[in-house]
Amino acid sequence: MASIPLKKKNRAVSGKPSSTFLGQWGMFLRQFIKHPGMIGSVIPSSQMLVDSMLEGVDWQRTRLFVEYGPGVGTFTRPILDRLHPDATLLAIDLNLDFVAYLEAEIDDPRLRIVHGSAADVRRFIKEAGYAQADYVLSGIPFSTLPGGVGEAICAETRSVLKTGGAFLVYQYSGHVRRLLSPLFDEIGDRVEWRNIPPCRMFTAVKREILAQVA
Repeated sequence: MASIPLKKKNRAVSGKPSSTFLGQWGMFLRQFIKHPGMIGSVIPSSQMLVDSMLEGVDWQRTRLFVEYGPGVGTFTRPILDRLHPDATLLAIDLNLDFVAYLEAEIDDPRLRIVHGSAADVRRFIKEAGYAQADYVLSGIPFSTLPGGVGEAICAETRSVLKTGGAFLVYQYSGHVRRLLSPLFDEIGDRVEWRNIPPCRMFTAVKREILAQVA
């Protein structure tokens, strides 16, 4: 489903939040109560986790950055703060309330928000006018997804990444590594201890597979 145009009021410019922290927290908490399996933690990600996840991104080179499950924009706004003026941030969320919230709160021409599944990322990228993405970021709780959905999302993500691109995943369990290992040539795994709770951060890089010399 494509993004839904809404009447926008009290919107932020260039990713700067107009709503208060308590407003964002309230929205996040309400959605966690309604859809606990779709949100990894009752507590939004910390600034330290955001900075750690984004520190290795080549912002000058990036022209398409994809975010799965943007929620209330905890990562969306910092991404826009760093993103090149000519780049696009494609945010995909299955929760229509979060889509509506971000549509109303963030006014930035580089941001494209769509309502749908991350498993359809290939179609959404094509509709945005791109062939491949430089980076994909995800906080989707892979350990709670129905059988086969996590595998499909990881496979589709690899297919849309450019060579040298990376799938950036933050999780509260190591389940996703089993999904990434068969697909990605290089996987980094570290922990951000300053987040509550401590969060595992995976960087899965798509490397070009060289043809074997006969």
